[in-house]
Formats: sequence, structure tokens, C-alpha cells
Amino acid sequence: MPPGFEIPAGLEHERFRLRRLTVDDVVKDFDAICSRVDHEGRPRPPFVPTVAENLVDLGWHQKEFELRRSFAFTVVAPDESEVLGCVYLDPSESHDARVWLWVRRSAYEAGLDPLLEQSVREWVATSWPFARVTFGERDR
Repeated sequence: MPPGFEIPAGLEHERFRLRRLTVDDVVKDFDAICSRVDHEGRPRPPFVPTVAENLVDLGWHQKEFELRRSFAFTVVAPDESEVLGCVYLDPSESHDARVWLWVRRSAYEAGLDPLLEQSVREWVATSWPFARVTFGERDR
């Protein structure tokens, strides 16, 4: 990140809120990762097998954010009652940043995935200092 660049706090939408992922999200995040799907609706395995290991993973994401190396955002319902997915902005060897995102099955079935992707693409283009961004397999 360029020195002095203020990291965006998140994104507000009528169907979701995007905000920094922290260790405080551990239980709701674990529930979401256990039902996550890819952008075509196929089930994906959890990143970690237990809530305790998810706490470690979230601690790492939180520290990376503080160090301004990579940025993990949780996607929550507007009332914060449920984690709907996550968005990550990570370093890339071929681009200024690699963005990837996922949603839980119920959010996918409610049509959130394409809406989230479109919103995140616009947000990254207008609120972040990246000229070249990849969304990985979503760019194919």
C-alpha cells in the first residue's frame, strides 16, 4: 500500500455490509465457511476443521490487515446477524492485487454472489489504488 493511503473501512449495500474481518467473527465465520460454495454454486470444503483453528486463521488475517499486507473483509447481513461470505484483497506477482470472494450456500441461492462480485469490482476500482487487479477464476 502506498504510504498514507487510508484503507477503506468497507462497503455498505442494502443487502449486505462489507467490513474488516476480525477474531470477534470466529463463530459466525466458521458457520459460514462450513456452508461455502464457489461462484458456480459447487460446495467447497471449510478452510479449517474447527472453530479453534478458525480463530488462529482469523488472527492471521487480522494481523496481515494491521500490517497493510493483505485485507480480509467479512460479508455480513445488514443487521450483522449472519456472515454471508468473505472478500480478500491479497498481493499478486502478476497484478497489483488479487481479489477473491465466496459466499455461503443460502446467500448464493438468494442471488448474492453476482451482486457481491459486481459491487466489489466497483469498490476496488473506485476506492483502492490498484491499476491492475485480478479476480482469478472469475476473470475467465
